Amino acid sequence: MARMNSRSRTPDHLNPVHAAYSARAHEYINLLGRISSTAPEDRDLVDRWARRCSGRVVDIGCGPGHWTAYLAEAGINAMGIDPVEEFIDHAQRTYPTVQFRRGSIDDLTNLAAPLAGLFSWYSLIHLDPKEVPTALTTMYQSMAPGGQLLLAFFDGDKVEEFPHAVAPAFTWPLTIMLETVHRAGFTIIHQEHRHDPGHRPHAALLAYRS
Repeated sequence: MARMNSRSRTPDHLNPVHAAYSARAHEYINLLGRISSTAPEDRDLVDRWARRCSGRVVDIGCGPGHWTAYLAEAGINAMGIDPVEEFIDHAQRTYPTVQFRRGSIDDLTNLAAPLAGLFSWYSLIHLDPKEVPTALTTMYQSMAPGGQLLLAFFDGDKVEEFPHAVAPAFTWPLTIMLETVHRAGFTIIHQEHRHDPGHRPHAALLAYRS
């Protein structure tokens, strides 16, 4: 998903990652913008996480909106946020009963009430690793006590940049991401990783605001 801004970063209209996603939005939507393109194991994890959420949930970096719609269809009060206008336009047309808006991580703390859950599916992969702790702290501050976090990312042997198909991205060892999430204040309750043929290693974790 597109890089999610945080304070002092490049404005959305000048952000090279957002520009890259805007330029390839149609291609991205056609390739990955359907829930049928997701792995059954991922849907099982999302279902497990969603059952722990009792209140409003934000899909941060929602892209084409298919995961947001999946959550809404499961009865979750879900809203999708993404900085890329083309993604939000597509999501609003395709899922007219689901709430979407342009925005970034910074906007989370401006929402009317603390969140019951945050769905962060590959939304931090384009951030410079030095910026990830600040992003996680902002996410933590936007959540109510007991709020549930689902975070997915590219697994790797070290924190390292690689040439992602849209814009440069980073791999994170699961152990280091767990430590980073814990330092932001979250309590980890589940972790997993796998390597599907033809794909980069995947990692995910579930945590809650203590």
